Amino acid sequence: MTAKTHPPVVANGRAYSWPKVPAVAICLDGCEPEYLEVAIAKGLMPTLKRIRATGTDRLAHSVIPSFTNPNNLSIATGRPPSVHGICGNYLYEPETGKEVMMNDVRFLRAPTVFQAFYDAGARVAMVTAKDKLRALLGAGLKFGEDRAIAFSSERSGTTTKAEHGIDNASAWLGMPVPEVYSSELSEFVFAAGVKLLKEWKPDVMYLSTTDYIQHKYAPDQKGALDFYAMFDRYLAELDSLGAAVVVTADHGMKPKHLKDGSPAVIYVQDALDGMLGKDQARVILPITDPYVVHHGALGSFATAYLPEGADKANVMADLAAIPGMTLVIDKQAAMRRFELPGDRIGDIVMISGENMTLGTSAHRHDLAALKEPLRSHGGLTEQVVPFIVNRKIDLPEAPVLRNFDAFFVATEAAAQ
Repeated sequence: MTAKTHPPVVANGRAYSWPKVPAVAICLDGCEPEYLEVAIAKGLMPTLKRIRATGTDRLAHSVIPSFTNPNNLSIATGRPPSVHGICGNYLYEPETGKEVMMNDVRFLRAPTVFQAFYDAGARVAMVTAKDKLRALLGAGLKFGEDRAIAFSSERSGTTTKAEHGIDNASAWLGMPVPEVYSSELSEFVFAAGVKLLKEWKPDVMYLSTTDYIQHKYAPDQKGALDFYAMFDRYLAELDSLGAAVVVTADHGMKPKHLKDGSPAVIYVQDALDGMLGKDQARVILPITDPYVVHHGALGSFATAYLPEGADKANVMADLAAIPGMTLVIDKQAAMRRFELPGDRIGDIVMISGENMTLGTSAHRHDLAALKEPLRSHGGLTEQVVPFIVNRKIDLPEAPVLRNFDAFFVATEAAAQ
């Protein structure tokens, strides 16, 4: 069917246009807008410079917490965490008493845009850097009909047609399986996207990278400049193939260290132990994932479960008075302000400032793997992200525009 005859595809209450050309959304993990500005100013991103001038160039807001999983699933569903349920990389389940990774499909409460298009007969593809996202993004797809592909760079050497829609993606692409802590993990995503667009011709495609480089390098450092120059070369290919492309990010990235290079941290569990007694409260850091070399599990968003009978107002006031803490609100306020699922956050939510992170207890963070001064995310100061389209399209400015509008805009642009 063509875009003229195919009805809109409805996902989570939003109507998406059927694309005439491939609709592609790219999530540049950790892409603080300054990275693009610096690389363009140094002449390293001629394609993006041209697209910004001839297409549509905006800033958008990510969801809070400004972490990977909540934002990728918001982009994938077109809705905030209150709808899809993924409000962190990590959570505490009161019903089991366990702290677990939130990367199992059982945590997903809404179908993805990919599933909606697949069910409507479209060909959909997604390539992620880390495998932790692949299962969530591929939920609801069937891989036996040659209309769905979903795999990660990280596990590209072991993909199968039955589970991922493609056998041995590494061999198919002709690139070795990259190291997890490398720029090549993201380059594999871009290269796969170009080959899929040329040979497999998806109607809808999502490419999602890793923020290893952004955690490691400031915008003016060589590692970051090399990364964005590399991305620009692949963007040129995607653009030349006629796809409607939206470039956005899951969150920004800010320096969060002291003058001596050591991490700037408020250890919230230690603070609450001092207020309420040891281990009476439970602090959860939703940034937590298996890839601690990036950030040492230190970000700018935390939630805490308080013991029954605790004076919540006094606890919140004492936490808010700590230098570097910028916001302490209760669960109900966090649900309203940040559109979070109340059953997956604690009694209070805390956010630290641009140059500060939140930890649990000092002894629980192994920071030996941090070789460079800490750069991280999670708070309000990392909420602004790029939103660039290689087509002219009428868009509002932030904060109305959200990163999870990416596929709505991409399909609109692709249907023109």
